[in-house]
Amino acid sequence: MKDFANIKKSKRKIIKKKSVFTSNRPLNRTISSSTILFLIFVSFSLVVTSMFYFKTDVISFKPESSTNSISIDFPSSLLENSVLIEFNEENSLMNCNYFVQIGAYGNKKYAIEAMNIINDDIEDITINEVYSSLLPGKLLNSVISGPYSNRSSANNAKEKITKMGFDPRLRTVCKEN
Repeated sequence: MKDFANIKKSKRKIIKKKSVFTSNRPLNRTISSSTILFLIFVSFSLVVTSMFYFKTDVISFKPESSTNSISIDFPSSLLENSVLIEFNEENSLMNCNYFVQIGAYGNKKYAIEAMNIINDDIEDITINEVYSSLLPGKLLNSVISGPYSNRSSANNAKEKITKMGFDPRLRTVCKEN
């Protein structure tokens, strides 16, 4: 048998050593110092011209804190000249009623379902139709428990409702005597 491996091997070595693509470019490709100096000069001149032409006073604005905590949640309170506020000790001259808002539902059947779940343990549950403050014109069915004569009984009702899986909120309606 004839061995053809040596013949092919020698041809491969010749092909590998032969360079096909060559160029006459230098191997060291660096940015020249004149280009770097030109870029530094341009950036420095832009900074200097911007300082002279764009004279602006930069002042940080600090928002003032708001001390108002008035919120109106019930449409009936607007008719009765009452305002919903957070309770402070300074409000002792006012006659206040406390409510626990269980939830606000877009569909009345869900409000009735929530009322039926809570109706076994909590008394005086009503469904009021209110308009959304986030989406004006959208009618919501608010499930409310109360009125309670003091804050303690409203908090007790709120705890019972929380144990049933709801996220209630305490609301206060105060009227001047």
